[in-house]
Amino acid sequence: MKFKKEVVKKIIDYVENNLEQEIDLDKIAQTIGYSKFHLNRMFTEETNITIYKYVQIRRLTVAAEKLVKTNTPIVEIAYDAGYHSQQAFSLAFKQIYLYPPKIYRDKGIFVPKQQKISMSGLVYSKKIYLFAKRMERRAA
Repeated sequence: MKFKKEVVKKIIDYVENNLEQEIDLDKIAQTIGYSKFHLNRMFTEETNITIYKYVQIRRLTVAAEKLVKTNTPIVEIAYDAGYHSQQAFSLAFKQIYLYPPKIYRDKGIFVPKQQKISMSGLVYSKKIYLFAKRMERRAA
């Protein structure tokens, strides 16, 4: 168990240090020294989210913060977040934040959707995640 957490922590550190660069599972696997399938399985078991989804939502969270706290053009924020067009960025952003980037910026309130995962509070985070999923099912 401790071994798995150490590997997941390395994945998180890699992602956090490379958020504004191209990240793919092959690069992470090569850096850490495990197969991408094994890494993704361990990461998902420990965090309840895939590496891909973690990267995507972390980048969008950083983008949301930039939208509110800077005057950087939206297209530049889109490229920094790893999107090749403002349209693709806007679509992904709206799926997570429910507003297009321009309206989110105009509202001026930053709400992080995915903080950096901390391995120390992971058990607690898992319980919250599972509780939220149960509530979603009941509401549906």
